[in-house]
Amino acid sequence: MSDFQWRLTGRCYKLGHDVPHAGGVVPNSIIAGRYFEAGDIIPHLFAETDPGFHERCRPGDIIVTGRNFGMGPKMNGYIAMQALGLGLVCESMPFLAYRAAIGCGLRVMTGCAGVTDFCDTGDELEMDFRNGFFVNRTRNITREYPPIPDTLQGIVELGGNAGWLKRWWAQRQAATSERRT
Repeated sequence: MSDFQWRLTGRCYKLGHDVPHAGGVVPNSIIAGRYFEAGDIIPHLFAETDPGFHERCRPGDIIVTGRNFGMGPKMNGYIAMQALGLGLVCESMPFLAYRAAIGCGLRVMTGCAGVTDFCDTGDELEMDFRNGFFVNRTRNITREYPPIPDTLQGIVELGGNAGWLKRWWAQRQAATSERRT
């Protein structure tokens, strides 16, 4: 992804604690209906927690949440967030939710203790997901949090598992072609 950026600058959309994937991030009907195309999911993103979100958000905006975000090993909402160019910063999220977000190529940082205390919806934020820097430009607050681990950065930069596999396959094909010549 040539236009990929680790640093996002945008508005904060603050959510609370214990936001489940089904019913919080996307309606359960999206998960049960097995929707995996971003265009099908985007109109339903945060429909039950922040109606109209998909119409207001813009690339670079950052979702800030409390503890236990995205409970449930689903990925539908992360597909939509990644397609919209959003970032996600959490106090905590279950391992399976984190794995799903990374697998979709979403810029996500977890383990950001107290981050919900440092911003409100509408604040202008700047996040550097590679280095772990959080800046609230509205309140002039700067914090440092654990960045996306080095071992996962390549997956996110390539757009998730599908991008990583596409690159791996191309490299494998190139190596096979070299051996034949």
